[in-house]
Amino acid sequence: MTDTIFQASDLANKRTELLSAARSGLARLRDKDGTSLVMLPESKLRLLEVLSEWSRALLRLEALISRGVTPSISDLGELAWLRVFDAEDLQEFMSDLQASLVAAHADGDVATLDECLHAWRTTARQLEDPLRRSVLLGRHEPADFVEAGRPDHE
Repeated sequence: MTDTIFQASDLANKRTELLSAARSGLARLRDKDGTSLVMLPESKLRLLEVLSEWSRALLRLEALISRGVTPSISDLGELAWLRVFDAEDLQEFMSDLQASLVAAHADGDVATLDECLHAWRTTARQLEDPLRRSVLLGRHEPADFVEAGRPDHE
């Protein structure tokens, strides 16, 4: 952070300093009417937007789960893809999401968060298919498995 607050006239007179401060993380500019404006790298803005969006989603999901009933699709809204998970899985998702948010903030990069969400969405898509769901979540006994022979090459 910088303590320097640039004035509107600095856009012409101190443009290089202003841009340098913005590239370094943040530049403050006081407009003629007193409005405070901030300039920062777009990647930092994207990080803040994504962290805000998913933090809000986490808080909303926590509130839904705390009611003690399975949230409906409309309750989940943009998180409706989570409908295939039971309460225990939703708790695990919230834990993973929270850890990913902390890591993304610490790293200054959303890669960890993107990986977490991709993994959970992939799992959700697999569980939507009844056959895959029964294979993934069903009980399996050793007797269910047989040794496969080597294929014949003709």
